[in-house]
Amino acid sequence: IPGVKWELVINPKMAFGTGHHETTWQCIAAIEHLPLHGAKVLDYGCGTGILAILASKQGAAEVEAVDIESESYRNTVENCIANGVNNVTTRLGTLANIEVQNFDGILANINLPIILESLPSLSNLLKPKGWLLISGILLTDEEIVTEAAKAAGFTKKEMKSRGNWLCGVFEKEG
Repeated sequence: IPGVKWELVINPKMAFGTGHHETTWQCIAAIEHLPLHGAKVLDYGCGTGILAILASKQGAAEVEAVDIESESYRNTVENCIANGVNNVTTRLGTLANIEVQNFDGILANINLPIILESLPSLSNLLKPKGWLLISGILLTDEEIVTEAAKAAGFTKKEMKSRGNWLCGVFEKEG
């Protein structure tokens, strides 16, 4: 398709993440500017796997994708196959089920309560100076997220909005 940088085949079934919602759209736009080449990346709350697939296509060497929903787990596996992506390890479960550490970056397009609860664990999974892309946050919650991220050892690098939703990039202090 002329003018299209990445063509992804996503069959969402019952999972979240077609690329049309403001949060996913913003994550897709932000991924283009993240240092993904050769990176080890975690897609936390992977939904359809759209962000894991895009990270792989942008040059990530290794991607872990995890979701608590069995539909999302199965959907991510199917969508990786449909897109010819074979470096994504998909897990059903929580952050406790992630066996790898020292990620270069983490993608987390979830919701405010889960992000706030997970920030310390996400920090522990990242290398020093690693990046965290978060979305699924309303405009009105920017200060809450920024303060919680700071308390977990992150520095805000960038925050953008689309509609009523925010997408932010944070860096783990090193």
